[in-house]
Amino acid sequence: SGFARNAKRIFDFLVSVILLLLTSPIFLIVYIAIKFDDGGPAIFKQERIGYKGKPFMLYKFRSMKVDAEKNGKPQLWAGGEDDRLTKVGKFIREHHLDELPQFLNIWKGDMSFVGYRPERQYFIDKIVKENPDYVKLYAMRPGVFSNATLYNGYTDTMEKMLTRLDMDLEYLENHNLWVDITIIFKTGMSILTGKKF
Repeated sequence: SGFARNAKRIFDFLVSVILLLLTSPIFLIVYIAIKFDDGGPAIFKQERIGYKGKPFMLYKFRSMKVDAEKNGKPQLWAGGEDDRLTKVGKFIREHHLDELPQFLNIWKGDMSFVGYRPERQYFIDKIVKENPDYVKLYAMRPGVFSNATLYNGYTDTMEKMLTRLDMDLEYLENHNLWVDITIIFKTGMSILTGKKF
């Protein structure tokens, strides 16, 4: 409903402002660590497809080498042993600190705290060939947290992408503010207890 959609957006905006203020010291520490590690840019920007199928720039702390995709072909992250990770990058990936700049995406309205993980058009085209229902996700904003990420982990295969899609479609049909708060709490506890996903 329009009310639920507006409530979700207000919640996202207010909480993102609070978290941006609270995590600003961590932002500074991570920013400096990345710059000292290899001298490259600390913030990584990449076009993703989001709400209503529109592209937006997703922000992350850079965890990979500057030339990680030097061959020009998009590649999925291969896990903690991916040789494209920098020393600092491996640490911030394992502790999910690379995701912090996405609070800016939430504040701007590109993303929500909870929703499907936004993909690049290259991978969306591959997913849609297997399951065209992917486009139904465009009815909501993509998110930083999701049950799919929590229980299915990072997607490094097409099989995982399709499993994630099924979970995201289930969320689309059944989500509400309480479900969102539950997912945020469970994800936060998983990060604090060192769970790898």
